[in-house]
Amino acid sequence: MTVWDRPEPPARPVPLDRERIVAAAVELADEGGLEAVSVRKVAARLNAGPMRLYGFISTKEELFDLMADEVHAEILPEERPADWREALGVLAHRTRQAALRHEWLADLLGGRPALGPNGLAVTEAKLAALDGLADVDTVMRAAETVSAYVTGAIRREVANLRAERATGLSKRDWQRASGPHVTRMLATGRFPALAKAVYDGTHVDAETSFATGLDWVLDGVAARLDGAS
Repeated sequence: MTVWDRPEPPARPVPLDRERIVAAAVELADEGGLEAVSVRKVAARLNAGPMRLYGFISTKEELFDLMADEVHAEILPEERPADWREALGVLAHRTRQAALRHEWLADLLGGRPALGPNGLAVTEAKLAALDGLADVDTVMRAAETVSAYVTGAIRREVANLRAERATGLSKRDWQRASGPHVTRMLATGRFPALAKAVYDGTHVDAETSFATGLDWVLDGVAARLDGAS
């Protein structure tokens, strides 16, 4: 029986339910990442004994599932655009925004399918946007391709943000500090394509990079859908 199907235990003198447990766990994760979340720490945040929580969850992994599903509710727009491309684009950008508010979400994206009600609703929205445009296998591969790009781009962006905090160096500061080494390596002539990218390429911010890559992925999906019709 999954955590979604298991009934909650009866109320006791200290009020407790999954909603309060998940809210406390999300707060802890927002403050210190997934490593800051444990049954003991969540119980302490709620002024409850750790054993009380095991009436609601069996493992920390179940708690992570509940936390991820809670944040998936932030991804769903109030209204779904009729155009498939706009619908997938909105979901992608809202996923990125949710992950920037809750950086720990990046660590949980891309694994097994999300089975909570909000996670299933997000998956439904992705597939429904493409439904009827091609056969079901093409629709599934298209949705998976977009999700793979979104997950990878988000993880890279969050990893950079964490590196900035860990080193105390902004991206610009890190580039300045690394500049002499990079200049020496490029001067060897061993990396001509990289040198061209460094010296001649346009460097954009993370949001622009995400949006551009997403547009290119959706271009590829559109071409595949046209070929399948």
